[in-house]
Amino acid sequence: MSAKTVDDLLSEGVSGRTVLVRSDLNVPLKDGKVTDDGRIRASLPVLEKLAGAGARVIVAAHLGRPKGAFDPQYSLEPVAWRLSQLISAPVKGIDSREPLAGEAARAAVVELAEGEIFMLENIRFDPRETSKDDAARAEFAGELAALTGENGAYVNDAFGAVHRKHASVYDVAAKLPSYQGDLVAAELKVLQRLTESPQRPYTVVLGGSKVSDKIAVIENLIPKADTLIIGGGMVFTLAKAIMGYPIGKSLVETDLLDAPSVTGLVELAQKHGTKLVFPTDIVMAASFAADAEHQVRPVDDLESGTYGAQALGLDIGPESAALFAAEIAASKTVFWNGPMGVFEMEPFAKGTEAVARALTETSGFTVVGGGDSAAAVRTLGFDETAFGHISTGGGASLEYLEGKNLPGIEALGA
Repeated sequence: MSAKTVDDLLSEGVSGRTVLVRSDLNVPLKDGKVTDDGRIRASLPVLEKLAGAGARVIVAAHLGRPKGAFDPQYSLEPVAWRLSQLISAPVKGIDSREPLAGEAARAAVVELAEGEIFMLENIRFDPRETSKDDAARAEFAGELAALTGENGAYVNDAFGAVHRKHASVYDVAAKLPSYQGDLVAAELKVLQRLTESPQRPYTVVLGGSKVSDKIAVIENLIPKADTLIIGGGMVFTLAKAIMGYPIGKSLVETDLLDAPSVTGLVELAQKHGTKLVFPTDIVMAASFAADAEHQVRPVDDLESGTYGAQALGLDIGPESAALFAAEIAASKTVFWNGPMGVFEMEPFAKGTEAVARALTETSGFTVVGGGDSAAAVRTLGFDETAFGHISTGGGASLEYLEGKNLPGIEALGA
């Protein structure tokens, strides 16, 4: 069964109707300003389509993880301001301390003209949004749906949230005629290509800090990929668990050191004929700071440098970066999720930069798997059009690649 799309909704006619759109506007802020508007820009096409066709559009989105109550640091006001700069339609909102779907919101929606957008405050300010209680979520979903009045509709265009069983993602789809947004459809098309018909050689590059965040996707991708490259902070748990190397004070998940899912990765890769590539050298630092002294050490001899057992691994070394880039260059399909080091600090961004550059230079189809990887691409100044696809959903992408069902997609009937 295929989900109905935004184009299906437009063909039915939206002029004068109120459409609730779940967007993913979970962007980084600093000093009350948006520092990376990638997700806002990715949400524009669907909002423009609906507003341009005369719909009254209600946007629901979240920011961070507030604890089910108003918290000014998680207000969507800066996001709404940035959205208003980027979109041709007028964007309106109400005082952030009002109940999300209460009387003030209902009155504001009634006043909306055709082609105007009303943006709700952070949907997670209501504790029912993320509640484990099905009845509580359904109640909130009913209130959100009621904002659309008669002949309303719902569009889920928040791929970054489809792995969450939340009221605005899952439950509201049962309350209104529901449609899949263009962004969600595009993301699913790319992920299906990665899992069902990747052009080979197919290389997966995984980084980030924790093995626990990636172990399931590693296990699921080993049988599918030709090469699996491991970088980032999770290298140290694997180096200690699998190779027994000393790692100084580098990040380690001690509870996974004896876990069969970790210690058996090499054997699993051998079983499926998948090439497993680890770093050969690491940038070791005296402390976690942008101005920290640092030096490059072989991965099997990390503690023998100046800092000894106090050494802290913060990036892959230049030899590893060249090795990873060569593997990427030889690939026809590449999926990358997770930075190779602490890319926010210039001395420890070179590994991540090398991987990103390699993706832009290969002739193969390249996918940046959202989250910190997408942020790194923009932070480091790469042209986004040089990549085949930059995902807006790190967690959702990984769960799909793990083989998990995504509640937000299921709710749309896809």
